[in-house]
Amino acid sequence: MDARWWAVVVLAAFPSLGAGGETPEGPPESWTQLWFFRFLVNAAGYASFMVPGYLLVQYFRRKNYLETGRGLCFPLVKACVFGNEPKASDEVPLVPRTEAAETTPMWQALKLLFCATGLQVSYLTWGVLQERVMTRSYGATATSPGERFTDSQFLVLMNRVLALIVAGLSCVLCKQPRHGAPMYRYSFASLSNVLSSWCQYEALKFVSFPTQVLAKASKVIPVMLMGKLVSRRSYEHWEYLTATLISIGVSMFLLSSGPEPRSSPATTLSGLILLAGYIAFDSFTSNWQDALFAYKMSSVQMMFGVNFFSCLFTVGSLLEQGALLEGTRFMGRHSEFAAHALLLSICSACGQLFIFYTIGQFGAAVFTIIMTLRQAFAILLSCLLYGHTVTVVGGLGVAVVFAALLLRVYARGRLKQRGKKAVPVESPVQKV
Repeated sequence: MDARWWAVVVLAAFPSLGAGGETPEGPPESWTQLWFFRFLVNAAGYASFMVPGYLLVQYFRRKNYLETGRGLCFPLVKACVFGNEPKASDEVPLVPRTEAAETTPMWQALKLLFCATGLQVSYLTWGVLQERVMTRSYGATATSPGERFTDSQFLVLMNRVLALIVAGLSCVLCKQPRHGAPMYRYSFASLSNVLSSWCQYEALKFVSFPTQVLAKASKVIPVMLMGKLVSRRSYEHWEYLTATLISIGVSMFLLSSGPEPRSSPATTLSGLILLAGYIAFDSFTSNWQDALFAYKMSSVQMMFGVNFFSCLFTVGSLLEQGALLEGTRFMGRHSEFAAHALLLSICSACGQLFIFYTIGQFGAAVFTIIMTLRQAFAILLSCLLYGHTVTVVGGLGVAVVFAALLLRVYARGRLKQRGKKAVPVESPVQKV
């Protein structure tokens, strides 16, 4: 039994060994291009920043630097290691809702339409471009097959840089609460967010986009597990019921859908492992961000702090690997990729702003309904554009998943009406 499980792990990490002589979808060209090897190299790059930083934080805390420190570096060390306690006069509403007396139902309907359209356009475009960038070749001609973009970390960097700029401008132009959280605490959510985004992009080399969307929908279960471990939360019976329905629906879809063309069981297993990594890392990110909100920060400040460390980690790791220049050269060789990557980053950053505005105006329940519908539209759009096939049983499984998600929204609303404390919605600050 142990030998068989080890064989499964080896096939997942080295999919070319189990391809049976056929070329799988997007196979690695050499052992240095295997996803497992790249993951370890990326993790080592992040550790080269995290470990020294952690040791410095512990050093300053042991030395009681907050009481004894002096000099030019004192404000920087204080902000990064100890944070600042906000004054009562500095506190402002995190998500101000301005409902003027003259607001009419028509105006509210127009704002809801604006929010729904913005979210749908931003994230549907993001999904289509994500699949295009990671699964199709650039520069293909009648005599040349072209080349594929393979460095998911470079794509993560582009997304984070633009999101950092957007969040920074928002912090400057709009009044924010006085920041009190120690800056180093953002690094944990940032690290898990970078790893989850990398797994998300990398998984598209092995599984279809509809499979990835359903895997995201099923992350309710690990989020609940992380909530118990990290935040010590308790859950209602209906939450366990809907989580079970989601698991059943996803299983129906995965078991009924055949493998993608030119793929192998080993590559599919690699994709599922990467999706599991995405779900686990993203679940930690959501729960860690929820804990950070105890510092009374705004969502934009959270977005800035997490993306700041994300840029630091990814730039450092790419420089250590010598891959930053290669990614830039790929952009230079293929202007179409440069346009796709830029539009992908714009959709990601703008989508975050639409998330904040929608929750501020209409609440988390309306936002969740819009995003649930977006996931369903994303599967339909991907099938139409990229030729994915869904069987009747698989379609029924998709319906079960989204029915369970909508049931969760309905149950939360009922609990709120009855005055009970509902479980908070997963933090929407970093979704891509």
